[in-house]
Amino acid sequence: MIPKNMNLKVKSPGKARFRLVGMIWLMSGLSLMTMAQEEGQVIDQVVAVVGKSIILESDIQNQYLNYRMQGGITGSATDIRCSILEEVMYQKLMVTQAEVDSVVVTDVQVDGDLERRISSFIQQFGSQEKMEQYYGKTLPEIKKELHDIVKEQLLAQQVQNTIINSVTVTPSEIKTFFKGIPEDSIPMIKTEYEIAEIVKNPPVSIEEKVRVKEQLMDLRKRILGGENFSTLAILYSEDPGSAKKGGELGFYGRGQLYPEFEAVAFKLKEGEISNVLETEAGYHIIQMIERKGDYINVRHILLVPKVSPLDLFTAKRELDSIAGLIRSDSITFEKAVEKFSDADNKNSGGILINEYTMGTTFEAEQLDPQVSFTIEKMQVGELSNPVPMKIDKQKDAYRLLKLKSKTQPHKANMLNDYARIQQWALQEKQMKAINKWIDEKAKQTYVRVVDEYKTCSFAHQWEIR
Repeated sequence: MIPKNMNLKVKSPGKARFRLVGMIWLMSGLSLMTMAQEEGQVIDQVVAVVGKSIILESDIQNQYLNYRMQGGITGSATDIRCSILEEVMYQKLMVTQAEVDSVVVTDVQVDGDLERRISSFIQQFGSQEKMEQYYGKTLPEIKKELHDIVKEQLLAQQVQNTIINSVTVTPSEIKTFFKGIPEDSIPMIKTEYEIAEIVKNPPVSIEEKVRVKEQLMDLRKRILGGENFSTLAILYSEDPGSAKKGGELGFYGRGQLYPEFEAVAFKLKEGEISNVLETEAGYHIIQMIERKGDYINVRHILLVPKVSPLDLFTAKRELDSIAGLIRSDSITFEKAVEKFSDADNKNSGGILINEYTMGTTFEAEQLDPQVSFTIEKMQVGELSNPVPMKIDKQKDAYRLLKLKSKTQPHKANMLNDYARIQQWALQEKQMKAINKWIDEKAKQTYVRVVDEYKTCSFAHQWEIR
């Protein structure tokens, strides 16, 4: 099941790149175990102390090997290791400040974050078994090793947020920032599209909903009769994210899942199985695995009612008729959106929103493949034929697409790319705020570095003992 909230990604130019806590690759510690077998033994030692936190040679080696595996090595090995050491020192400095400020991260928060990260890694590997095989460790062993790493990252992130949350940029600062970028360093902006849609979302029949609910009730009876919930989830659940894991979602807090799902899940006792419930995603039964405070870990089986082929065909024909009206100028696209579309964006002209940037423009790789394939053949202002789509990634529907605008690849400029430049300027100002904080705190914090690394050319003036 996909949480109702999504993580957003923001791209920035090299000029605005800055150091944010959490850059250390979570799995690099495990990567070392694999690489060390090929490289020979790694002799560990304490190479630095920041406040009460120690930094081991293996911390540096882990990152170095990770960069090398990803082809990220530029410059000498010594310079890279010095840079890595300072990155780790930044995080330890923030962890030290978290202790001073009495910042608290609970084990429940750590477990929840760790579960979500592990789920992401499992998806990247393709299965839990492949991940375990790659690292030569069981899932519980992996979680145990990464627990403290995640906790430190969460503590540091909280400290960092207090530094940058109040940072804003004015129009004059944005203008000054852009003027300060050397001409040969101004980023190239790829082709971007602005797209609107008219959606026909055919209803699911009552008979189909009854069929799905009855199937879930039957599965519930089988579980109550002694069959294994996880096994049935693997066999029947239509949630691609959790089915392979026996329906287990990992830890989530309030406000992170569908309201109807949470309302039922938070009332369950350990091992208890819910009745059938409905959310936007479909119909579920839930089993409580564990609850820690305001966080729960449950498993579920999701079944999604299907739209009948006849209803889908009817929706397609309706859109064909609407497209004919628009092309003959019998109705404007905007009026047709308002009158006929079944989507939530009908009151905003049917404009698609980019989930990565929350803006209205898309690069080709940010689009659904079907949309990208259709749009690339269209001229600005052109209307497509009906295009198949998925509602909530599960339910079949159709839509018309209109290409509202298309930009050519170009160097960033204030006229066309103001919002993007504003974000870059904000990031640079946040970077300066973080660097200023580091300079101040580094002078007040006990820092010791072994002789081997004292010759490093650090970016900040650490008061090294």
